Amino acid sequence: MTTTTTASLFSRCHSSSSLNFKCELESPAKTQLFSHATRKHVVRSLKACRIRCSSSDPSSRHVFVSSRRQMAVLLSTVQLLSHWLPPDGKAADMYPLMKDEIRRVVTKGKAAGVLRLVFHDAGTFELDDNTGGINGSIVYELERPENAGLKRSLKALNPLYLSLFKKAKIKVDEIQPVSWADMIAVGGSEAVSMCGGPTIPVVLGRLDSMQPDPEDKLPPESLNASGLKECFQRKGFSTQELVALSGAHTIGSKGFGDPFTFDNAYYKILLKKPWSSTTSKMTSMVGLPSDHALVEDDECLRWVKEYAEDQDKFFRDFTNAYIKLVNSGAKWKTL
Repeated sequence: MTTTTTASLFSRCHSSSSLNFKCELESPAKTQLFSHATRKHVVRSLKACRIRCSSSDPSSRHVFVSSRRQMAVLLSTVQLLSHWLPPDGKAADMYPLMKDEIRRVVTKGKAAGVLRLVFHDAGTFELDDNTGGINGSIVYELERPENAGLKRSLKALNPLYLSLFKKAKIKVDEIQPVSWADMIAVGGSEAVSMCGGPTIPVVLGRLDSMQPDPEDKLPPESLNASGLKECFQRKGFSTQELVALSGAHTIGSKGFGDPFTFDNAYYKILLKKPWSSTTSKMTSMVGLPSDHALVEDDECLRWVKEYAEDQDKFFRDFTNAYIKLVNSGAKWKTL
């Protein structure tokens, strides 16, 4: 006796990961599948019927399912999968859908706030105990002192996280639910891209936390270079990665060039040290103490100079550091 399982039958009917297949019911005329008189289906027997399964791959063979048991299993499987998959049957299409919905609500003027959101959610990661990381816990942490500025930014953005991002997520969830962690990670990569920065690929599948991360894990803005390097080292990041990620300040209102353009102006302006000027209050307000610290440390200064001279290298290193940032500490879905 042959045992038919959903897995074995489905693998026979489809071997492609795209799940793009077609099933056709074939039967001789005498089976009377449809009554023209009553306009109803009147299947009298499935003994003479068979289902032809075919893939969109032109090199694949047709598979015929003819036993009643196999037909019942196949039809029930297709019905079940129709509730799990996106309408077009391709889970890979969720990524472009997420990017499209994010771009509907995030503009260049909001890009800096989105990036800050990423850093505040992901920046809680600690390598020693593998706690924190990008997990959507930022929704529970907006009242913390280190997120006070972020909360004001979000309100100024109408508010970005609780309103605009939620609006985009609702649209995506209508097709297939995604985590806040994935939405935030993709949102940051799109913020960079829409401002002229590199295109950063983001792998999906992060799980959300149901509670806040431990407190006091984000680097204070007042840290000097030694403190910054020590803090980032605890999170698994090198000095080079610290300097590369700091380049995100090139957009926004911190005074590093065009606030809506992601480029290497941040490093060029750092080398000029405009905050040291005593002739203008505006130049004295450029950057944060943690930005200024980068050019007061020989190791950091080396990378500041390299990125000021070579924007392509900055883009490459920022891309790699960003991917590491949004993957560090993440908990992933398992099949």
